[in-house]
Amino acid sequence: MTTTQQQDLIDAIVTDHREAEAVFAEIESSGDPRNRRELVEHVIVELVRHSVAEEQYLYPTARKVLPNGDELADHELEEHAEAEKVMKAIENTDVTDPKFDELVGKLIEDIRHHLKDEENDLLPKLRNACDADELRRLGEKFENAKKMAPTRPHPSAPDRPPANKVLGPGVGLIDRMRDALTGRDRSR
Repeated sequence: MTTTQQQDLIDAIVTDHREAEAVFAEIESSGDPRNRRELVEHVIVELVRHSVAEEQYLYPTARKVLPNGDELADHELEEHAEAEKVMKAIENTDVTDPKFDELVGKLIEDIRHHLKDEENDLLPKLRNACDADELRRLGEKFENAKKMAPTRPHPSAPDRPPANKVLGPGVGLIDRMRDALTGRDRSR
């Protein structure tokens, strides 16, 4: 985050969405297979970290404050689970395999749909249901959760508190160690 003032939860999520979209555009315009792989790995790291933080703070808040919060959160969690499966498949596919581009295209399409859903439905409802102080507090927790989150897809990992809050930082530490050992760049 480049601003000096802490973003609230919704602004932090939308900022992440715009950053993901910018990388998607780079991926779509890149013709260099090595560069494509680096861009895809970068966006996967950011999507995983973002998803983990949403699962820890956004969806539990939606369940608590929105009349249809359980339904909304369950729908978003299903989309996260599907995206994690695609990310895991991408991770295991060579960039020269035609399946790589197919999987990346599916991931981008699915994530764009997910972002639109959140921004047009869940986030406006949450903005109306929570006060500004609560959203700022949640924004800080969201950003802190991203710092400790895993950097690789783990489709079978728990996606609801308390298990995700307990296991996530440990898995994140292991992922960051793996990233350091393999030279996988988290910051691009």
